[in-house]
Amino acid sequence: MRKVRKADILSHIHLSYVAFAALLVLFLFGIRGVSRTTIEKQQESLRTALERDVLHCYAVEGFYPPSLDYIKEHYGLIYDEETFFVDYKPVGSNIMPDITILRVGEESE
Repeated sequence: MRKVRKADILSHIHLSYVAFAALLVLFLFGIRGVSRTTIEKQQESLRTALERDVLHCYAVEGFYPPSLDYIKEHYGLIYDEETFFVDYKPVGSNIMPDITILRVGEESE
């Protein structure tokens, strides 16, 4: 029977720690990627909902909404205002408004 050396045991323990740390780092990068994709999809859904409500207002009422609050009140637009900032600039009652959606606290990459 082979005698187990203390150095062998320590090297296996160190290897286990390194493997665990590597797996943890990979897991965290994976979570970050999924989170980023989810926020991007939410932003695109918000853009689609805003455009749909603006066009629906024009089709039904004959004018583009005068403000973002008008869309919220009359068309039920709801979104996470802590995550997204919507800059809604009406140009005129018969001209499509300028809509910009920004993520709050977004880091530049």
